[in-house]
Amino acid sequence: MLEKLDAIENKYLELESLISDPDVLTDMPRWRKYSQEHAALTEMVGKYREYKRVVQELQENKTMLAEESDHEFKKMLETEIASLQKLKDNFEEELPILLLPKDPNDDKNVIIEIRGGVGGDEAALFAGDLFRMYSRYAETKGWKTEIMDSNATELGGFKEISFSIDGYGAYSCFKYESGTHRVQRVPETESSGRIHTSAVTVAVLPEVEDVEIDIKQSDLRIDTYRASGAGGQYVNKTDSAIRITHMPTGIVVQCQDEKSQLKNKEKAMRVLRARINDEAQQAQKNEVAAERKSQVGSGDRSQRIRTYNFPQGRVTDHRIGLTLHKLDSVLNGELGELINALITADQTEKLKQVK
Repeated sequence: MLEKLDAIENKYLELESLISDPDVLTDMPRWRKYSQEHAALTEMVGKYREYKRVVQELQENKTMLAEESDHEFKKMLETEIASLQKLKDNFEEELPILLLPKDPNDDKNVIIEIRGGVGGDEAALFAGDLFRMYSRYAETKGWKTEIMDSNATELGGFKEISFSIDGYGAYSCFKYESGTHRVQRVPETESSGRIHTSAVTVAVLPEVEDVEIDIKQSDLRIDTYRASGAGGQYVNKTDSAIRITHMPTGIVVQCQDEKSQLKNKEKAMRVLRARINDEAQQAQKNEVAAERKSQVGSGDRSQRIRTYNFPQGRVTDHRIGLTLHKLDSVLNGELGELINALITADQTEKLKQVK
């Protein structure tokens, strides 16, 4: 581990020199590339340097303790050694995690697609609950949420809704939400008070730039139509809604939430790029089945990942066996405890494979 960290620190120093080089400063693409690489290593190098400082101080204090005869000073040194040893142990737990290969999508914005499944109107209502949960969590992080497309129901839910969340590191948090979410509660439409079980599927896609995914215009079929919505909402008098079909993959996206055809097309293209990229990544993951099984956030849409039980006020994440009796808080956007537990479990699995 220490050899790897030494090599990373040397790379960091090399990059530090390069981004200050006058020749590089005149070449913005190169300077940007080196700056991004330098920034990506800053946390790891900072922790490694702090670790080396702690190790050195620990060794010096142990040497002094062996040579010291003053009782009071020895007691002070022993206290300091215990404190430094604890710091050293903590660093030795953190550093291997920082050395794990980073998901290249972690820093990206996301596009989230929620679709009501089993349960009809009740599933659509829960899709709306999940949309609000994610929106509120994004708000606590200072991230921006924007609806890309939606199909609302008369009762105020969504048969399906897709939306973007823009914020540095959004994908690193939301990627664990892909899968089937199950809700158990008495529906508003149920007069006898029976508990129903409904399901909603969530897909989380990292948003990609147009330079990352090359889409030929000749591969697209673009149709326009008149927007519509529940109860006559969002109905336009012009054909502003857009449907785009990517003929090589058969992927179809649509957007009707904006009154402007141009804005709807821009949003639809953002979703299309994300879906094409996701399809390619899913195919790659399927080829490496063993790796996929080791990851908590595999993104498998068919996997039942979580149950929200209203009568008992609990949320259970089935992947890591975590149950929280704080359903109201979770649905109000307090997802931090769940997400942090999922990140820790994922890192633990990956560390086992490295060892």
